[in-house]
Formats: sequence, C-alpha cells, structure tokens
Amino acid sequence: MNPNLTDEDISRICKEQYGSIPGTDFAVKLTEAVLAINKGIYPELISEGSSGSYLVKNLGKEKIAVFKPKDEEPYGELNPKFMKWIQRMCSPCCFGRSCLVPNQGYLCEAGASLVDQKLSLNIVPKTAVVSLSSPTFNYSRVDRAMARTKERISYRFVRPSKNIRHIGLPRKRGSFQLFVNGYQEGNYLIRQWELYPEKSPPPSVMAEFQLEFEKMVILDYLIRNTDRGNNWLIKYNPGMEVKNNQDLIVESSSDTKLIEHDEENNNGGFCIKIAAIDNGLAFPFKHPDECRAYPFHWADLLIAQRPFSEEIVNKILPLVDNTDFVKELGNELRKIFESDKGFRKRIFSKQLSVIRGQMFNLREALRKRKSPAQLVQMTPVCMIEIETKKKSKFPKFSKKGKQENEDKQIQIADDSPKDLILKAI
Repeated sequence: MNPNLTDEDISRICKEQYGSIPGTDFAVKLTEAVLAINKGIYPELISEGSSGSYLVKNLGKEKIAVFKPKDEEPYGELNPKFMKWIQRMCSPCCFGRSCLVPNQGYLCEAGASLVDQKLSLNIVPKTAVVSLSSPTFNYSRVDRAMARTKERISYRFVRPSKNIRHIGLPRKRGSFQLFVNGYQEGNYLIRQWELYPEKSPPPSVMAEFQLEFEKMVILDYLIRNTDRGNNWLIKYNPGMEVKNNQDLIVESSSDTKLIEHDEENNNGGFCIKIAAIDNGLAFPFKHPDECRAYPFHWADLLIAQRPFSEEIVNKILPLVDNTDFVKELGNELRKIFESDKGFRKRIFSKQLSVIRGQMFNLREALRKRKSPAQLVQMTPVCMIEIETKKKSKFPKFSKKGKQENEDKQIQIADDSPKDLILKAI
C-alpha cells in the first residue's frame, strides 16, 4: 500500500477488500500488519521450509500472520533459500512435484481456506491473497535501485511524474495466513499418547479429538494435499475440560503444560483443537504417480483405523452429495485461481476433475462408514466434465475412426448439458 496513506485510509481499504471473510478479524489483522510495516516493524524470514515465508507482526511486535510471496516459492525466481536453488539448478528432475502447477502455492493456501469455510470445518487458519511490500523481502538489485530512485524523485519534487504509480519497493502478491498460538506438533503428541496412555486425554476429550482429526482427513483428501507430514498442530487445553466436568479432578504434574486462555478459547470453549497449516502443495492437476505417491502420513495412526463418526457423516455427506454445492465450490475456487496472471483454463479444469473424483470417493466412503485408512486405499479417480453436443438436423457423413481410449468410463449424468464422466486412474 502507499506509505503516504493515513491510518484511517489503510483501515478503510482493508475492510473494503477483506471485510467479507466470515467469522474472522482478517481485515483487522491485515491493517495491523500494514501499519506495523509503515512504522518499521518488518516481517521476519522463517528459516525452515523450502520457500520464502515471513512472520508478520503488529505494532506490539506480536506474531499475527504468515506471509508467503509468490515469487519466493520453490519455483520462484527470488527464492531466498540458497540450498533449494542449488537443488533446482543441479537436479531439476528430482525437484518439486510433477503433479502440481508451479508457483501456485499461495493460491492453494487460499483455496484450502475456502474449502475449509464451505464445509464449516474450521481447522484452517483464515487465509487470503494480499499484496505487501517490505525491505526484508527478497528483491532483485534492479527493484531496490528503482525504489531508491523513486524515493529521491518524490523527495526532491513536490509533484513527481504521473508515470510513477508506486513509491518504494514493489508490492509482492502472496498468501496471508493468520498465526495460531499455543499449538504443538500433532504427530509428536499423538505418538506420546499412544506410547504413554496415562498421559492421553480422557475419553470425552478423545471423542472430540476424533472429530477434529476426521475434519483434517476430509480437507486433505478433497484438496489432495501432497505434503501433510508434521505440518498439522494440536492445541490441548486441560483447563477447559475441568470447567466442563466439575466432578472430574485432574492432577497437575511437571509433564503437563497448561496453555493460557486466549480469545479463541473463551469464544469457542473447546478442549482440543487441530490447525491444518501449510496447504500450499495441494490441488494437483493429476493424481501422483506410483513412484512418488505422496501418501497421507496420518493414515498410519491408530486413530485413522476407526470408521467415520456419525456426526461427520451427517454433516459432510449431504454437501458432497449436492451437485449445486459442488458447482458453487468450483466457481469460487475458480475466482481465486484465475486471479493469477498465469492462469490456464485447461489446467484448472483438470484440477477440478481431481477434486470431483476425490468427492466421489469420499461420498462412497461416508455412505459405507469406512475409516480414513480405508478411504486412502480407494482407487483414485477423476470426474471429467464434458459438454454434450446437440444433434444436427442434417446428417453428416464421416469415416468411423478407431477407438483408442480403452479406459472404463461410467457416465453419471445423461440429461444435463454437461455430462460428468468418471475415469479410473
């Protein structure tokens, strides 16, 4: 944003552009981030990961969001991670994922947040695509030189040239995800509970955790997340369980880590919560190959062997079984992805075909009350949308060609103007 804008103008612009995101103070957090950057509190680069990710702070220097610029992704030209650049230059065949569209990680982050909102899962921190600029971002020498030149011109001349639209470093387009506090690594806590049952939560809390886990399974499966390893978090608050059950006595020990209540605890009243972060390696245009399958790591957990609960089935099955909901979700995802300059309609249609195929398998698994482990073992399919051609009044004479496609296809809809063809991969 323009540094010459006042605080009121910045707040108004953020509310106009991002105030429609439901159930969150996203616009407020973005306003705090912009004001902090204008006051010299710049985002800090996160050392972990393969792309340029930055911790964004407010005026109180509190972490409020994670910003991931597009041009600093693994395939980006300005990726600040030197080792990843060496890997991409020396071994391009082994770099990246062939089933994903390059430089779409920031769109996938926003798309995962949209799917989370549409299904009312509430496990993905609110995410949207924004544009920010900061001296701590990785810029080229040319961009920094041009920014210094523009600043000198604006300082010397009261009315600079109209060709200078933006003074300062160019804004970077990327994903802006709200930061979550008090969470711990999910795989670590699960393993601890399995090895030491005495440290595990009571059955009532584990039943609540089962619902949270199934929500993450549904999200990852629908968007076909190829990188769900240790990047899911758990927030367990024993104090809330004590308030909900006054007769239950919990003994505190040195091994128990109490988490302070925040605004989310007071409003939600939960005992245990899952946060699914780092969803940038999702929405493939084809299913992963057998040599690099990118399996779901949570499928090996004991909790994944239990069938889907009735609450999840009653909540999700009517949605994935509704064709209007599927079309609406596809249209809203299209609005996010087509905002990128490199958007290609043909590639996005393939991404939607993968999502529809995942919905088809999920619907069958929920109907048959399968478990998450059984869900991931189902045959991957793609549901292709084909436009039906109207019959001509006049006959056309042409030679019959050989049928090259021998794949088994099941026609789902015959009466609609666009038919859905289910194709096994």
